[in-house]
Amino acid sequence: MSATTRVDTDRSSGGPTDGPAGQQSPTTTPTTTGTTSGPRRGVRIGPVGLAWRPRVLTTSVVAVVAALLLVVLGVAIGSTFIAPGTVVRALLGLESGPDQFIVTTLRLPRVLTGALVGVTLAVAGALTQTFTRNPLGTPDIIGVTSGASVGAVAAVVLGGGGSSVSALVLGGGIPVAATIGALVAATIVYGLGWRGGVQSHRLILVGIGVSATLDAVTSYLLVRAKITQATAASQWLVGSLSSTSWTTVWPLLVIAAVGVPLALATSGALGIGQLGDEVATGVGLGVQRHRLLVIGLAVVLTAAAVAAAGPVGFVAFVVPQIALRIAGTNRPPLLLSAALGAVLVLGADLLARSVFPWQVPVGIVTTVIGAPYLIWLLIRHRKEMSR
Repeated sequence: MSATTRVDTDRSSGGPTDGPAGQQSPTTTPTTTGTTSGPRRGVRIGPVGLAWRPRVLTTSVVAVVAALLLVVLGVAIGSTFIAPGTVVRALLGLESGPDQFIVTTLRLPRVLTGALVGVTLAVAGALTQTFTRNPLGTPDIIGVTSGASVGAVAAVVLGGGGSSVSALVLGGGIPVAATIGALVAATIVYGLGWRGGVQSHRLILVGIGVSATLDAVTSYLLVRAKITQATAASQWLVGSLSSTSWTTVWPLLVIAAVGVPLALATSGALGIGQLGDEVATGVGLGVQRHRLLVIGLAVVLTAAAVAAAGPVGFVAFVVPQIALRIAGTNRPPLLLSAALGAVLVLGADLLARSVFPWQVPVGIVTTVIGAPYLIWLLIRHRKEMSR
């Protein structure tokens, strides 16, 4: 890791704020020309370069601390309350007996799954919103989530296997099926939206149509399913963490550990893509190749989250926009989005388990939070268009 000095290009041209210091964000020694944009210190870790913006850095640290606190609270709160100090000791391997078993075997897998689902969905949403240059361009809306859902439900209904979604997760059927469904949906949307290039509004409109079609396919599969399969799939389709275990955590953790750094490595090119195709091509960015990479990353991250917990609604839509407004940047910062995604899902799951007299699926809580925000965003966009 080495400190570098970078020219502050993003204030004036919408360049990267937390992206790699690659060929699109050259490392140079700024000259003292009296301009308002001074040099910015940054850090490079392999292909990933991070600019030191105090506001982004501070809010990211606060969000990470909040996520860690929610992890401890999520493990502590349950049918039997465990003191946070005991939870920390159990996580560090310093506890034994029933509390250690409850923490590490019964509760921790659910909490970690929720955190990883929030991270992967938030990063996928930030990628697609930046790529389409539209806050509506999320995996939920452009058909990726619906494709993953069709694949997973097809694995439940057509693949036989077991009477519960958790049994199929243990067998590894749902992750593969969800990934295939998401890839097929993304390919269809991208292909239908291509007209000598891809425009965000066309991609979103095509995605809405493809999502509706895939949702109809999901409903048809549920009608044809056996009652036990339909019940399990219906519970899973609202987004639930109730059937998670360590075998659910590990595949999701591996994909997040690989996918999130790769997403950070594309961040600089994402910033250049904000300037438009002509400018991006002029500075040497392979626009179509980069778009395919971004879509592929978003698809894999979304499919992993959907396979683990079902389509937890509105996380990919709401979190990047919240991060954008908190950080004050011109596009959703990926690291802050990831931390806030974990905060939202963990907070929603904690609320669902502790406030209501019965357990409410986490997807219902996130939808209740996200749907009003979508309505507000549409109303705001309409007012802006009418000016």
